[in-house]
Amino acid sequence: MTDDDRLADLETRVAALEAAVGTAPAEQPPTAGGTVGYTGTVSLDGDVGWRIDYSAGAVAAMPPERLATVLAALGHPARLALVQDLLLGPRTAAELMERADGGSKGQLYHHLGTLTGAGVVDKGARGQYAVAPQRVVPILVAMLASADIGGLLR
Repeated sequence: MTDDDRLADLETRVAALEAAVGTAPAEQPPTAGGTVGYTGTVSLDGDVGWRIDYSAGAVAAMPPERLATVLAALGHPARLALVQDLLLGPRTAAELMERADGGSKGQLYHHLGTLTGAGVVDKGARGQYAVAPQRVVPILVAMLASADIGGLLR
């Protein structure tokens, strides 16, 4: 796949996401309030590259319910630890349970349900949980932004 093909694919996916959250460029001028974006090239459980630039005004106008669902899913220490583990590769619930520090099997499934419900983690056909490649960079950016807001980077 050429760079032009990948760029066209990403533009199509971004347009679909914008339409899904009701912030398509026709509804919100692309430069309202400036732009915000992120980019990354990551090699954890495979190579992933991602870049997105978005209207700051459109971000500020996004539906808070969906944003809160994702932020809440990532906002629990046990769930964040699961995501950090899954960023290194897919795991079954049994493997995650072996690696977890405390907690019951029921708690593990509760946390995995919250993460899958928020779209942070996917459950595969073989019972393996994973972070989809297109979510790796956004999740790492969310973690990095949290570290910055929390004063860990200063």
